[in-house]
Amino acid sequence: MNTRVKRFVLPLGGAAVAAGMVAASLTTGASASAAAAPASDALAGTQTAAMSTVKFWTASNGKALKAATKFTEDAAVKGRVRMGGGDAAPDGKTGVVPPIGQEKVTPTKVKNVNLPRTIGKVFFWSEGKPYWCSASSVQGKYRNLVATAGHCVYDTDANRDTLDRWVFIPGYYQGKAPWGIYVGKSAYTHFDFANYEDFDSDYAFVTVYNGVEFRTWKDVGRLGDNVGGQGFSWNQKIGQSVYAFGYPAGPHPDGDRPYTGLTPKYCYGKTSAAGAVAGFKAEAQIALKCSMTAGASGGPWIAQYSSTMRVGYINGVTSLVGDTDSNGRFDFATSPYFDSETYSIYSAASNLASGKIGK
Repeated sequence: MNTRVKRFVLPLGGAAVAAGMVAASLTTGASASAAAAPASDALAGTQTAAMSTVKFWTASNGKALKAATKFTEDAAVKGRVRMGGGDAAPDGKTGVVPPIGQEKVTPTKVKNVNLPRTIGKVFFWSEGKPYWCSASSVQGKYRNLVATAGHCVYDTDANRDTLDRWVFIPGYYQGKAPWGIYVGKSAYTHFDFANYEDFDSDYAFVTVYNGVEFRTWKDVGRLGDNVGGQGFSWNQKIGQSVYAFGYPAGPHPDGDRPYTGLTPKYCYGKTSAAGAVAGFKAEAQIALKCSMTAGASGGPWIAQYSSTMRVGYINGVTSLVGDTDSNGRFDFATSPYFDSETYSIYSAASNLASGKIGK
C-alpha cells in the first residue's frame, strides 16, 4: 500500500513564489494574478513504497493492469443538461508554458490527426478493485509531471485522501508499457476540490518518479525525456478550438458500447460555457461537444495542437460527460476552466523533483 501523509495546505501566496521559478524560464505572458492554496498529498512518498507499487502492477505479467476497468465514480451527469451561462471567466492575464522542446508551436491542419505520445492511462486501486483514467504528460522543470482529473487522484467517496497504488503508463495497450511505468510521488490539486469536492477545480498535477521497465524494473529515465510533455495555458478565451483526448470505454445511457477503452480517441471543437451542472458542485466549467464515455476522465484538452509535432497547450481535462437532449447518448464533456489559481497549483507541482526508484 502507498505511504500516506496528512494533507497540508501551502500558505496563501506560497504557490506564487514557486510559480516564479517556472515562469522565469518557461512562461510566456504575465504571471498569475491570483494564488490558490494547493492541497498536497503523498502517493508513494518513499522509494520503498514506489517499488512496492511497481511490483503490485507488474505481478503475474501485469494481471492487475489487465483486470482494471474504467473509473466511473462521479463521471456521468444524469438527466438532461442545459448548456450556457455559468461563471467560467479569466481572472487575470493570459499565459502559456511551452511544450517540452518546443519554444514555438505552429498549428497544422491535416486530414488525419496524429495522436500525442504524451497521453496514457493512470491506474489505481480503489475499494478493493483496480481502475484506470486518462491523463497526459505536461511540461515541468524536472520533466516528471502528469495532468489528469482531480477525481482520478483524490478519493471523493471514501473518508480518505488519495487513491492507492497510483501509476501513469503512457501509450499503455493490453498490458504493455512501451515507455515504462511511472509511479506517482505527490499530488497537487485545489484545496476546494480536495476538501469540498468542488468540481470547478476537478484537476490534479502529479509528480512521478523516473519510469521503470515492465519486467526488469530498470530505470528508463524521466517521463518528459521519453514521451515529451504538453504545454500548459490558462485564462484562455472561451470559444477556442481544442482537441480532447482520452480512453473512453463505458456505455452510453442507452446501453450502446461504441468504445473499448483499448485505444485513445479524440473530440474536436470549440469550447463553450457549461453553466451549472446539476448534482455536482460545478458552476464554472467549460464544455465541448463530444460523444466520449466513461474512461475519458482526466484526458487532456489541448489547444493549438500541432499534428506534426504532436504537442500543444493543455487548457483543460475531461471532468464530466453528459446528455443535453435526453436521447440516451452522451453528447458533451466538461472541463474545469484553467485560470490563475490553476496555474499557481500547476507551478507548485512543476517545480518539484522526484528521483528514481529503478535498478
